[in-house]
Amino acid sequence: MTGRFEPSATLLQGVVALTKRRIADNRGFLERAYCSEDLAPYLGSRQIAQINRTMTLQPHSVRGLHYQLPPHAETKVISCLRGSVFDVAVDLRAGSTTFLQWHGEILSADNGRVLIIPEGFAHGFQTLEPDCEMLYLHTAAYSADYESGLNATDPTIGIAWPAAIANMSDRDAGLPFADRGFKGLNL
Repeated sequence: MTGRFEPSATLLQGVVALTKRRIADNRGFLERAYCSEDLAPYLGSRQIAQINRTMTLQPHSVRGLHYQLPPHAETKVISCLRGSVFDVAVDLRAGSTTFLQWHGEILSADNGRVLIIPEGFAHGFQTLEPDCEMLYLHTAAYSADYESGLNATDPTIGIAWPAAIANMSDRDAGLPFADRGFKGLNL
């Protein structure tokens, strides 16, 4: 146990699932959303540079797979504030033994799970119910010139989304597929 977060390793090196330890009583609960001291083992010397919040209204919608290229590569700390989502990290690190493999976690307002996705990974999620609100902490500010992504339906990656995709932005649907020419990210 690290402070207010209990870590669980995944099969993808660097991707960590945390469970927030809640303090509850008859009024409800308190949970820590962020603590630089508790998250230091996962963020290293990086600091949170940007915080984003999303609301996705329709169940089974997919956002992603997004990532930022160096020198704006980022670590993300993802949590779900309302509803539930299937949150996914995809390893894009060139030479990694888990290159193009993915890991998924159900994050929900009820389970208090957090997914830490380091530099060199793409991120996406599928909503499992209506009105899902997500909070993203980023170690780098967004840069349009360095944004990139892969198609969430890419058969090479083969993500087992929990439900048929009901909604995806035109931008995300138009993201490229990883083909044999995709060599990954050199960080």
